[in-house]
Amino acid sequence: MSMTDPIADYLTRVRNAGRARHRYADVPASRVKAQISRILLENGFVDTVKYIDDSRQGVLRVYLKYTKDKDSVIQGARRVSKPSRRVYKPHKALPRVLGGYGIAIISTSQGLLTDLQCRKRGIGGEVLCEVW
Repeated sequence: MSMTDPIADYLTRVRNAGRARHRYADVPASRVKAQISRILLENGFVDTVKYIDDSRQGVLRVYLKYTKDKDSVIQGARRVSKPSRRVYKPHKALPRVLGGYGIAIISTSQGLLTDLQCRKRGIGGEVLCEVW
Protein backbone atom coordinates (compact mmCIF):
# COMPACT_ATOMS: atom_id res chain seq x y z
CA MET A 1 0.00 0.00 0.00
CA SER A 2 1.44 3.35 -1.00
CA MET A 3 1.11 6.38 1.22
CA THR A 4 0.11 9.58 -0.56
CA ASP A 5 1.16 12.04 2.17
CA PRO A 6 3.85 10.75 4.54
CA ILE A 7 4.25 14.11 6.33
CA ALA A 8 0.56 14.20 7.25
CA ASP A 9 0.89 10.61 8.48
CA TYR A 10 3.89 11.63 10.63
CA LEU A 11 1.99 14.56 12.18
CA THR A 12 -1.06 12.40 12.83
CA ARG A 13 0.94 9.65 14.53
CA VAL A 14 2.71 12.15 16.82
CA ARG A 15 -0.50 14.06 17.59
CA ASN A 16 -2.46 10.86 18.36
CA ALA A 17 0.32 9.44 20.54
CA GLY A 18 0.36 12.68 22.54
CA ARG A 19 -3.38 12.64 23.06
CA ALA A 20 -3.24 8.99 24.15
CA ARG A 21 -0.34 9.90 26.51
CA HIS A 22 2.04 7.39 24.97
CA ARG A 23 5.74 7.69 25.81
CA TYR A 24 6.81 7.62 22.16
CA ALA A 25 5.52 7.36 18.59
CA ASP A 26 7.09 5.10 15.96
CA VAL A 27 7.14 6.52 12.45
CA PRO A 28 8.58 5.06 9.22
CA ALA A 29 11.86 6.90 8.60
CA SER A 30 12.72 9.29 5.79
CA ARG A 31 15.04 12.27 5.43
CA VAL A 32 12.23 14.82 5.54
CA LYS A 33 10.68 13.26 8.65
CA ALA A 34 14.12 13.20 10.31
CA GLN A 35 14.53 16.92 9.57
CA ILE A 36 11.04 17.71 10.89
CA SER A 37 11.89 15.72 14.04
CA ARG A 38 15.15 17.69 14.40
CA ILE A 39 13.24 20.98 14.21
CA LEU A 40 10.67 19.79 16.77
CA LEU A 41 13.52 18.69 19.06
CA GLU A 42 15.36 22.03 18.73
CA ASN A 43 12.18 23.96 19.52
CA GLY A 44 11.30 21.88 22.59
CA PHE A 45 8.22 20.08 21.25
CA VAL A 46 9.67 16.56 21.65
CA ASP A 47 12.11 15.04 24.13
CA THR A 48 14.33 12.73 22.03
CA VAL A 49 14.43 11.22 18.54
CA LYS A 50 16.11 7.87 17.82
CA TYR A 51 16.64 6.01 14.55
CA ILE A 52 15.98 2.26 14.74
CA ASP A 53 17.31 0.12 11.90
CA ASP A 54 14.86 -2.62 10.94
CA SER A 55 16.75 -3.82 7.79
CA ARG A 56 14.14 -2.13 5.58
CA GLN A 57 13.26 1.56 5.69
CA GLY A 58 14.04 2.15 9.34
CA VAL A 59 11.90 3.64 12.10
CA LEU A 60 12.07 7.01 13.81
CA ARG A 61 11.12 6.71 17.47
CA VAL A 62 9.93 10.13 18.62
CA TYR A 63 9.82 10.43 22.42
CA LEU A 64 7.10 12.89 23.40
CA LYS A 65 7.35 15.67 25.94
CA TYR A 66 4.67 16.37 28.55
CA THR A 67 3.88 19.20 30.96
CA LYS A 68 3.57 18.80 34.74
CA ASP A 69 -0.19 18.29 34.27
CA LYS A 70 0.61 15.36 31.92
CA ASP A 71 -0.63 17.21 28.85
CA SER A 72 1.31 16.85 25.62
CA VAL A 73 3.53 19.81 24.73
CA ILE A 74 2.26 19.43 21.14
CA GLN A 75 -1.30 20.73 21.41
CA GLY A 76 -1.90 20.60 17.68
CA ALA A 77 -0.27 20.07 14.29
CA ARG A 78 -1.68 20.94 10.88
CA ARG A 79 -0.48 20.09 7.39
CA VAL A 80 -0.56 23.25 5.26
CA SER A 81 0.90 22.33 1.88
CA LYS A 82 -0.65 19.10 0.62
CA PRO A 83 0.12 16.95 -2.44
CA SER A 84 -3.10 18.22 -4.02
CA ARG A 85 -2.44 21.91 -3.18
CA ARG A 86 1.05 23.27 -2.65
CA VAL A 87 1.39 26.47 -0.61
CA TYR A 88 4.41 28.71 -1.27
CA LYS A 89 5.02 31.99 0.57
CA PRO A 90 7.67 34.72 0.37
CA HIS A 91 9.46 35.54 3.63
CA LYS A 92 7.27 38.59 4.31
CA ALA A 93 4.06 36.54 4.08
CA LEU A 94 5.08 33.54 6.21
CA PRO A 95 2.46 32.59 8.81
CA ARG A 96 2.88 33.38 12.52
CA VAL A 97 1.49 30.41 14.44
CA LEU A 98 -0.39 31.52 17.59
CA GLY A 99 1.40 34.85 17.58
CA GLY A 100 4.83 33.19 17.77
CA TYR A 101 4.07 30.47 20.33
CA GLY A 102 3.95 27.81 17.63
CA ILE A 103 6.18 27.20 14.62
CA ALA A 104 5.67 26.78 10.90
CA ILE A 105 8.08 24.41 9.13
CA ILE A 106 9.17 25.71 5.73
CA SER A 107 10.94 23.80 2.95
CA THR A 108 13.50 26.18 1.43
CA SER A 109 16.49 25.98 -0.90
CA GLN A 110 18.63 25.92 2.29
CA GLY A 111 16.79 22.93 3.79
CA LEU A 112 13.91 22.72 6.26
CA LEU A 113 13.70 25.80 8.49
CA THR A 114 11.25 27.37 10.93
CA ASP A 115 9.31 30.49 10.02
CA LEU A 116 11.51 32.57 12.35
CA GLN A 117 14.72 31.35 10.72
CA CYS A 118 13.27 32.10 7.27
CA ARG A 119 12.35 35.64 8.27
CA LYS A 120 15.87 36.25 9.64
CA ARG A 121 17.49 34.92 6.45
CA GLY A 122 14.97 36.66 4.18
CA ILE A 123 13.91 33.54 2.27
CA GLY A 124 10.54 31.96 1.60
CA GLY A 125 9.47 28.52 0.49
CA GLU A 126 6.84 25.82 0.75
CA VAL A 127 4.94 25.89 4.06
CA LEU A 128 4.87 22.21 5.04
CA CYS A 129 3.10 22.32 8.41
CA GLU A 130 2.32 24.26 11.57
CA VAL A 131 2.89 22.93 15.10
CA TRP A 132 1.69 24.52 18.33
